[in-house]
Amino acid sequence: MGNLNEQELVGLALILVGEVIFFSSSEENEEDDHDFELAAPFLTVNNVIPRMENYVEKIVPQFNDGQFKSHFRMLPKTFEFVLNIIVPKLVRKKPGCPTIKPNKQFLIAIWKMVTPDSYRSICEKFNVGRATALKYVRRVVNALDILAPAFIVWPNEERAKVIRNGFFATSNFPNVLGAIDGTHINIPAPHDHPESYVNRKGHHSIQLQTVCDHQCKFINCYAGNVGSVHDQRVFHLSELHENINNPTKFPNNSHLVGDAAYTLQEHLLVPYRDDGHLTEKQKNYNFCHSSSRMAIERSFGSLKGRFRSLLTTLAMERVDLIPKFIIACCLLHNICLLKNYDIANTVEVLPEAVHDRDPVGRTVAINRLAVFKRYNICERLPIRNV
Repeated sequence: MGNLNEQELVGLALILVGEVIFFSSSEENEEDDHDFELAAPFLTVNNVIPRMENYVEKIVPQFNDGQFKSHFRMLPKTFEFVLNIIVPKLVRKKPGCPTIKPNKQFLIAIWKMVTPDSYRSICEKFNVGRATALKYVRRVVNALDILAPAFIVWPNEERAKVIRNGFFATSNFPNVLGAIDGTHINIPAPHDHPESYVNRKGHHSIQLQTVCDHQCKFINCYAGNVGSVHDQRVFHLSELHENINNPTKFPNNSHLVGDAAYTLQEHLLVPYRDDGHLTEKQKNYNFCHSSSRMAIERSFGSLKGRFRSLLTTLAMERVDLIPKFIIACCLLHNICLLKNYDIANTVEVLPEAVHDRDPVGRTVAINRLAVFKRYNICERLPIRNV
């Protein structure tokens, strides 16, 4: 799919949200949490947990742009842009009990994404029951998941040229179409097979693999593998692996750049393994290659800085629903960039060192072309301060 202008994106998004979504009523994990900064009138009925009254109805409308952005990590214009697209999926189509307004449903879901708060805190802040909060978060996440193909888009040839020029301007590394890497989203220990979710740092996690462009916008996202799976295995399980040798996806012999966790391929270049005997040109290649990969580290920092539920431990028990939640956050990240909102407080995500793997089988033939390509780039790169 090629890159579209904003009006065409909205049109495509409205088509995507026109499908029917069914929702699960199962509940997620509840954790103790601290209340937060805003003072407001509280309900004081005996034996009932106190809740804020009219937070969405009376307090939020008084926020200026800066205050709204501080609380919900996006500008009001961005909020309205997304809400106008997904609102058909937030309105009840069958007769029954009245639902809360779509803007309140969306605010509840965003709050769940941008804070590490438990559902208890969400219920207190938005004056809703726990089952109601769960239902509306899932409803919004499902609506956003449908939108993903409209806003997480592999670049067409015209856009690919812009991306290649953008990467070259910052790193001198030629023909880079995107930077690829994976990150772990920590979760509570699942009920079923918790040992398979333990990553090398000893945390239970779900993996997110992304490719970003020079502006840290995601052009491909894949979430859902358990934490114990190696990055290269995640890559093999993703749709991207099927397209990595498709020249139409990589115009002008372009390529992705990834760290040593990945296998060298013609359209996926990795650094030289530092065995202590690298030449000056190989060290220079690694330096320029690393400079181009900084985009993916910045994108993860921006994603987790904006959606802080992904930063510590995502308090969700239904592991089958977590991938959609993560992709919804990636989608909103892209839309915030589309609307020219650059979050000030990002979180640094350091590269995770892993060791290269020797290719086997059919991959060897592909890698011979890749080795030759990497060598040519290495020889032609201007020497930088390494």
